Amino acid sequence: MPGRCDGNRGAVAIRPRRRKGDAMRAFDGLPAPLRRWMAGAVLPWSPESCLAIWKRASDPQDAVARLNRAERATLEKAGQ
Repeated sequence: MPGRCDGNRGAVAIRPRRRKGDAMRAFDGLPAPLRRWMAGAVLPWSPESCLAIWKRASDPQDAVARLNRAERATLEKAGQ
């Protein structure tokens, strides 16, 4: 639809969800390597979902690898 403002989501076909709470405050409370990953992510991830993946990892490198796999899988699912 021409003229429609999609924000920073670009052409991603994933439906947005309403979030509760202060996303910026949650983002600011994340570990620095996780904030860096989120800043360069292709998709608009929530701090809560990223932190859940981060906590399951054994170390920061494993966490980044898990986040990259999750993002790739989500993009494939969305047909990107």
